[in-house]
Amino acid sequence: MSIFIDEARVVVQGATGHQGRFHIKAMQDFGTEIVAGVTPGKEGKKVQGVPIYNTVHQALQEGANASLILVPAPFAKDAIIESLDAGIKTIIVITENIPCHDAMDIFHYSIYKGARLIGPNSPGIASPGKTKIGILPNNILREGSVGVVSRSGTLTYEIVNELSENGIGQTTCIGLGEDSIIGTTFIDALNAFERDSDTRAIVLIGEIGGTAEEQAAKYITTHVEKPVYVYIAGRTAPSGKRMGHAGAIISRGKGTARSKIQAFEAAQAKIAYFPNEIPELIKQDGIL
Repeated sequence: MSIFIDEARVVVQGATGHQGRFHIKAMQDFGTEIVAGVTPGKEGKKVQGVPIYNTVHQALQEGANASLILVPAPFAKDAIIESLDAGIKTIIVITENIPCHDAMDIFHYSIYKGARLIGPNSPGIASPGKTKIGILPNNILREGSVGVVSRSGTLTYEIVNELSENGIGQTTCIGLGEDSIIGTTFIDALNAFERDSDTRAIVLIGEIGGTAEEQAAKYITTHVEKPVYVYIAGRTAPSGKRMGHAGAIISRGKGTARSKIQAFEAAQAKIAYFPNEIPELIKQDGIL
């Protein structure tokens, strides 16, 4: 089964731009049910056969229950709030460079509305053989029994591709987002994968910065019985340097790769020091 996106009927906000057109087609090819698009002022048009509306509320007549946010950063907050106010309960935010104060508002408002927010700055979520909401490449995904949760979009692609090329399929792959303020966390995904009967093992892809990985390791110790395989990026990063994006910064010795690896070792997770070691570790345990 999918985590978070079972029976998703998707409205794409920002559907008529270049990225919207491209990724609507890719999601349709994957099997996603795209029921509507929203671009103010473009009502009546169609993108890849999908009807376009001016508002999310209008798109509800097509049965939309999940939203993909592809609008530019200055307008992302308003687009997300529009979806939340319309009653959408699953929102995947691809948009990057959303201002910090906007992200804080979005985060708290989604909790108030009881909605699942994935992102911002996320590549999305995909359940091979079922559905995909986001920009994860179709060709790297393979249906199987391993759940994947990651902070890094690029590393998600690399490690999922490594898994698939080694015959190890996935139940659901979720990119949490690379910003310092995000909705869904490692703990949310771990909890969902632990409860999912189709998921036999979990791959967790972390990186330097923050304490999300240490918190996840603590959660694994007391709440996760399934095997967890971990890769932490940034082992050679110097303290105080920003590496790549807002979430990947080491501060005052905290958030280092070493501290995260030690936390997962204490939780008895298996550690890979290079991405291609993940499928090797899984195969050693006989999980395919």
